[in-house]
Amino acid sequence: MAEAPLPAIRSLPSWLLGRTAARGRALVAEALAEHGMRMWHHVVLSAVRDLAPVAQAGLGRSVSLDPKDLVGVLNDLQAAGLVLRTPDPADRRKNAVSLTDEGGRLLARCEEAARAANDTLLAPLSAAERDQFMGLLIRISGTDGS
Repeated sequence: MAEAPLPAIRSLPSWLLGRTAARGRALVAEALAEHGMRMWHHVVLSAVRDLAPVAQAGLGRSVSLDPKDLVGVLNDLQAAGLVLRTPDPADRRKNAVSLTDEGGRLLARCEEAARAANDTLLAPLSAAERDQFMGLLIRISGTDGS
């Protein structure tokens, strides 16, 4: 049997992390699609839940999404009845975004689906290995996990 091509590349942690991330994104995207949700829609919906009511500009910064792209995502979410945009009480020239009850219910279903997809991704690891892996990812990602 011939050796797999690109052994030097395939031995790089960055390559392995990229492949793992791509597999994880695909699993989560598939799980979210079963609920009619796309990845960025899920991210924005989750951020709205955590930050609401949140000014649209602050929301975009919190998820690192370009303002034009955020408007499109919010338009989709509002048209589906998942979020509300109302004048910001702190500055009526701005919009404040909040979750509707239906948005909260869909987000709960999507979070459950995303967790199940991540369980599939990490299925080859024991519970202790999962904890260790998550700790290591947090350390090398430069985040504190919050």
